[in-house]
Amino acid sequence: MNHIGLFEGIGGFSLAASWVGWKTVAWCEWNEFGQKVLKYHFPEAEGFDDITKTDFTKYANKIDIITGGFPCQPYSHAGKRLGKDDERHLWPEMLRAIREIKPSYVVAENVLGLVNWNDGLVFHEVQVDLENEGYEVQPYILPAASQNAPHKRDRVWFVAYSHNNRTIRRTRQNESESQKERVQKRNAVQQSVKPSSVWKFSADTNGNRLERCIPTNKHRQFSAKEKYDEKRIPTYKAGLQFQNFPTQPPLCGGDDGLPTQLDGITFSKWRNESIKAYGNAIVPQVALQIFKTIDQYEIQTNSNTG
Repeated sequence: MNHIGLFEGIGGFSLAASWVGWKTVAWCEWNEFGQKVLKYHFPEAEGFDDITKTDFTKYANKIDIITGGFPCQPYSHAGKRLGKDDERHLWPEMLRAIREIKPSYVVAENVLGLVNWNDGLVFHEVQVDLENEGYEVQPYILPAASQNAPHKRDRVWFVAYSHNNRTIRRTRQNESESQKERVQKRNAVQQSVKPSSVWKFSADTNGNRLERCIPTNKHRQFSAKEKYDEKRIPTYKAGLQFQNFPTQPPLCGGDDGLPTQLDGITFSKWRNESIKAYGNAIVPQVALQIFKTIDQYEIQTNSNTG
């Protein structure tokens, strides 16, 4: 599966895609700090900065899935909630990219405030726009706590699928390579994801920090059967209680989800950028659950069609 991440931030969607064994072909992110992170972790992907000035037609019918956490500030309860009057209302640009690329799947994410801003105007607009482009759309409200994170973090997720776009791309793919070649390519992708480290997370609601262990630097290949081995994916300690958790988690030393290494950073600009980047990022473990479902559907559909 080929993936493009829009409004990619520090690569939450691309990270989740790598856990599933997908390839991030390109990303788009205007923030300089985010660009540096993306270039470091995804050096083979093509990078774009300003989505309003980017032409994506070169990727038409070549990409399986587009993801994007289009800017949330216009709808967030933490902001002025200017909505479509905010210059950061960039859903129309994401829609343009979808029209130009014509992916099989679209996964978009935004804050919970999108649901009730102006009686749900943009919430419904996103679905109608995608349906007009031939997609079947299902919105979900999924919290980070669903993956045992020590904070609720409700988010709206739009999952859209176009059977027509998938058929067009698979037909072109079949014309250019044999079934044996496709199977070999898929197996190679599934077995090529190697963890650079194994991370373990722990936290409680008493103010203890969320900590992670030192990377093991041990590499090994994983078979398709081991593809979703949870040992490869950072998880939060199960059984946490959230009823007494503060509405605004204390940064630097609390259960805020940030690695403890950030507490001691003396370069204020880098530290500030890091904290903002974490705050704007999606929770990749939540995206992973959506990606798993899509991937299993693709594997099943491919096996049924031979």
